[in-house]
Formats: sequence, structure tokens, C-alpha cells
Amino acid sequence: MATLTETTPRTTRKREVLERAVIRFCGDSGDGMQITGGQFTNTVALYGNDLATFPDYPAEIRAPAGTLPGVSGFQVHFGAIDIFTPGDAVDALIAMNPAALRMNLADLKPNGILIVNTDNFKEQDLKKAHMTANPLEDHSLDGYRLFPVELSRLTAVALADLGMDAKSVDRCKNFFALGMCYWLYNRSMDPTFRWLDDKFKAKPLLAEANKRAMKAGYAYCEATEAFQVSYEIPPAKLSPGVYRN
Repeated sequence: MATLTETTPRTTRKREVLERAVIRFCGDSGDGMQITGGQFTNTVALYGNDLATFPDYPAEIRAPAGTLPGVSGFQVHFGAIDIFTPGDAVDALIAMNPAALRMNLADLKPNGILIVNTDNFKEQDLKKAHMTANPLEDHSLDGYRLFPVELSRLTAVALADLGMDAKSVDRCKNFFALGMCYWLYNRSMDPTFRWLDDKFKAKPLLAEANKRAMKAGYAYCEATEAFQVSYEIPPAKLSPGVYRN
């Protein structure tokens, strides 16, 4: 297990050890799913897991926000064993809007983890995804472990005193979701903190905003009673590779 630093506090919860897991982040093309998936990938790689990834880009360039052709995704299959494919069935799905949910739900395993941004499930959002009913209310998701979370609102609360405009604040919600996934799979946030500091050296406010959002997502899972189980996937025991020039 990775050493949790003072930036990643946790209380005692039930923890299950798994051999492997498949997680998929999906949302609108502007929701930062490729960045989120990439950072999760870097973190599990540094931890020592073997992995395979599958970035899934929108079907249309600059598709209207919230529509089915504009859905973007990133899938990571990581484990304590040799991983040869990005995986088929998904263990945990993070859906940022109805379109993302509709396009990806079929791949989620029965009783799989489903984290949904409820702030993007208003009537107009459902219409863009060609949904006639709200799946969060019609019991169509009863076969999954559903965690409805106000990702946008909670991100705004975490960043309230930074003086950022609403659009910039909303763009940080993907890091709130990433923090939740780091809690769920017992991963340190420190590698992503370092990446943010490097990427936004010239814009430290953006680095701080995304750090706060990520810590808020982690703390949300730590505090809420909904998340009673987290998962541990040990480092893979792989034979050393052979370097060829």
C-alpha cells in the first residue's frame, strides 16, 4: 500500500483487496476527462500497478455541449497482475452528465460503482441526451451502486474564497471527481499535486484551485457515510523488462 502523507488523511474504513479494476471517466468534451484519466494513470503507474488505458474522444469536433456525439472518456485497467487490455466490463464509472451516462452505462458491471454529477441532470440536460425520464429518479439504476454527488456545487463551495469566475471554478470539478477516486482506490494525491505545480507554474491560482477541488473530493468520501468501502490493489510483481536501443 502506498504511504499516505499528511495531505491524504483517512479514518478507519473497510478495505477490500482486489487483483485488478477497470475505471472509466466520462463527460462532455470540455470536462477534462482525458486529463483526469491521465493523472489517475500516472498515479497507479508510480504505485507499481501494471495497466492499460483507452482514451475515447468525442465523435464530433466541437459537438454541442451535453450531447451524445460530444461525450469524451478515458478508461484505465490496472492491477497487481499482468494487464494486457484496457478491459471490457467497467468496475467504476464516473459520469459527468446524462449523455455520458447513456453512452457508457451498458459497459458497467452489475452492482458496479456509479458516481454521477447530479448538478448536470436538469431537464435541459436530459433533453440533450434524448432522455424522457431522469434515470436518477426512475429506478433504472437500481442494479448499480449509485453515488449521486453534487460535483459542481461542492467544487464551487471548496473554491468560494479564491475569487475565480464561475466558468473557471466549474472547470475544476473533474479534479473533485479525481479526488474521490483516489480515496476509493487508496492512492496518494501527491503525484498530481506535483504535476499541477509544474503545469501551472505561471498560474499558481489555477494550481491551487485544482488542488483544493481534489482535496475536497477526497474529504467528501472520507466524511460521508455513503462510502463505507475502499479498495486496495497491490503493486504488480512483474519481471524486469529488457532495454533495446
